[in-house]
Amino acid sequence: MLVTGLCFVAVNGIVRGLEGALPAPQAAFIRFLFGTGFLLPVLLPALRRGFSAPVWQLFALRGVLHVMAVIGWFYAMSRITVAEVTAIGFLNPIMVTVGAALFLGEKLAARRIAAIFVALLGALIVLRPGIRELDPGHLSQLGASVTFGVSYLLAKHLSDRVPAAVVVAMMSLTVSVGLAPLAYAVWVPPSIAQIGWLGLVAVFATLGHYTMTRAFAAAPLTVTQPVTFLQLIWASLLGVLVFHEPLDGWVILGGGLMIGAITYITWREARKRATTKTPPVDVTKA
Repeated sequence: MLVTGLCFVAVNGIVRGLEGALPAPQAAFIRFLFGTGFLLPVLLPALRRGFSAPVWQLFALRGVLHVMAVIGWFYAMSRITVAEVTAIGFLNPIMVTVGAALFLGEKLAARRIAAIFVALLGALIVLRPGIRELDPGHLSQLGASVTFGVSYLLAKHLSDRVPAAVVVAMMSLTVSVGLAPLAYAVWVPPSIAQIGWLGLVAVFATLGHYTMTRAFAAAPLTVTQPVTFLQLIWASLLGVLVFHEPLDGWVILGGGLMIGAITYITWREARKRATTKTPPVDVTKA
């Protein structure tokens, strides 16, 4: 998870360093085109086998949502600090939790509801509406976080039907297809350096998802989840040392509240699963 956080901060830093030199749809398209190329060994066999019509519909819907979220994220990276983008992004798992209750029928206990409110309070501390003027980048990242959350809910639903690697590969393909006409409409001739940097974004993003998956397999979420808070620390240091952005203590505080709430929710989920899987003591062995 430590490596995962560094990889994702590297992604944020590279995109921030491009300073919006390329339109957001075009930059996102080049990044996902590289990602699709990396995933071809998984993608081609899956396409040859084919999918049922309902699964294709879910893939298409997720692709549309992810296109919207990715454009919003790329735009936000060109407008606000790396730390703010990272902190607001912590809303993703909160949106997944709320969406699972609203659309998948999962129950929300009082403690989980309280944790959600703490996370939303953290988001308000980061944004501080009414106290300072909000940049369009703040609103863009907020919308992106909500949309990413809905996309991840669809991924959870799809993972019950197809392998997780295929879900990731098809997301990369559908997002590339969805971004293609948008990128064409605003296309600016990119330099070799810009293409190279976006290729490196795809490398770090792919590596980050791989190391995160390995972390989830090696340890419980209750162990790995708190480490994600370090991502906000790395992002803040990157902003201060590389991009000369001010260090905002309110962003650290708000992000810390969100991470604390996320950690509590994952801990409760882990305990609930352990209780469900543990048989009563009076059950005889088969």
